Amino acid sequence: MIVTATDRVLVQGITGKQGTFWTEKMQAYGTNIVGGVNPRKAGTEHLGVPVFASACDAATGLADGDRPGVDVAVLFIPAAGARAAVEDAVAARARLIVVLTEFIPVHDTMAMIAAAAGNGSRIIGPNTAGVVTPGQAFVGFMPAFDDRIFTPGPVGVISRSGSLGTLAAVELTRAGYGQSAFLGIGGDPVSGTSTAEAFQALEDDSSTEAIVLIGEIGGRKEEDAASVIARSKKPVVSFLAGSASPPGKRMGHAGAIVEGDTGTYRSKRAALTEAGVTVVDVPWQIPQVIANQLR
Repeated sequence: MIVTATDRVLVQGITGKQGTFWTEKMQAYGTNIVGGVNPRKAGTEHLGVPVFASACDAATGLADGDRPGVDVAVLFIPAAGARAAVEDAVAARARLIVVLTEFIPVHDTMAMIAAAAGNGSRIIGPNTAGVVTPGQAFVGFMPAFDDRIFTPGPVGVISRSGSLGTLAAVELTRAGYGQSAFLGIGGDPVSGTSTAEAFQALEDDSSTEAIVLIGEIGGRKEEDAASVIARSKKPVVSFLAGSASPPGKRMGHAGAIVEGDTGTYRSKRAALTEAGVTVVDVPWQIPQVIANQLR
């Protein structure tokens, strides 16, 4: 799920206002945008790349020998069309599908995840801000192009929230620590990539020396990841948002749902601490802990 500069990226919804704006940003940064999808404008060119009627058509038209025509697909697609777009990208054999769309019905999300799992694709999202590999590529709408926020370095960042993930990146960059990768897994209660799966990707990444986990109240993602994190050979620092939230009140992302004794700030902090994670009280403490651990 870590995107490199050589990965072939297809933009579904490339000709729309947001698709156009962010495709230009991704191209300027170095992301290898190879084409786009809009059935009504198939056969035309937009932002210097061909537009296809479907992801499957793009995969065929862009294929290079045995290499698939599309490695990564990103959706600038409204919620009503997201499921069909994902199923199209899965059929096109995209390795990674970045679903930026929010407000997708849960039953559609579950169908999307099942389709991806059955065909060897991975979904990151829905309701994600995207992924960043500083100095190489970004997919989505994270401000990777601002070097006050993202710079190449040794620290991997996982976050359910794009804004909180950006804040963590800012603090690391200010302290002189860049990022190996940012993985925005999305804030919906049902998502294609769990915290544990994102963590394992950074654990296996040779350029990542330390990992920052930005969590928040609600759901079980952090608790469920604790067993994987406990086996990590890399230092892990976490900030959990929601310590001052009123008990029993649903807040923030759709995933901010407390389930019995899990999903609370206390249960998440306890699970991560037991797994060997240093949990900080405020984000600006992250760089100092990273500095001490990398020493």
